Amino acid sequence: MGVNTKQMRDWLKVYFIMGSVNCHQNPEDILRSAIKGGISLFQFREKGAGCLHGHEKETLAKELQAICKESNVPFIVNDDIELALSLNADGVHIGQEDEPADVVRRKIGGKILGVSVHNMTEAKEAIRQGADYLGIGPIYPTSTKKDAKAVQGLTFLKELRAADIQIPVVGIGGINAKNTPPIMDAGAEGVSVITAISQADSPEQSARELKEAVMRNVH
Repeated sequence: MGVNTKQMRDWLKVYFIMGSVNCHQNPEDILRSAIKGGISLFQFREKGAGCLHGHEKETLAKELQAICKESNVPFIVNDDIELALSLNADGVHIGQEDEPADVVRRKIGGKILGVSVHNMTEAKEAIRQGADYLGIGPIYPTSTKKDAKAVQGLTFLKELRAADIQIPVVGIGGINAKNTPPIMDAGAEGVSVITAISQADSPEQSARELKEAVMRNVH
């Protein structure tokens, strides 16, 4: 474990994930607006057709990290462990296709480690290997990830909580303020979104609405 569980639960409430390909506007402006609206955690996820690489990717990551630092919002890097370490990011998030969680944990020490899981076997393995939180989804249909796994609704989330697994969990996939309450009712600590904020007319307002939906349903 890298961080205190109570602190992790608070950070997961409104978890914003974004890269340049998810934006119609300047990513820095979107992130500033989202932070004003109340996001509690940010993940830099630079993936998909037309995404940045190398120096350009690193430059954008540094700019977004600086914005997060100004507001004490933890800055997580998706998948790119080397980038996370070179920037001294607050943590990393990995999927099942990335390096095993225990290998990543050794590399990053006490930083935040999030792992995407889709069934009980993956969840137990991630916990054993040192995950601080689990990303569960896709809860609803999503267009952001072309290779997304089958939509699983709230079934797995409810199964995890029924098994009395206490690790903090966050729902992802097709989430907006209107469909947030059932996720919270099923036992999630919070919700993670990409386009619900990054492509909103007002990222600030969208983040605020998500936060209100989460806080109304906190256990």
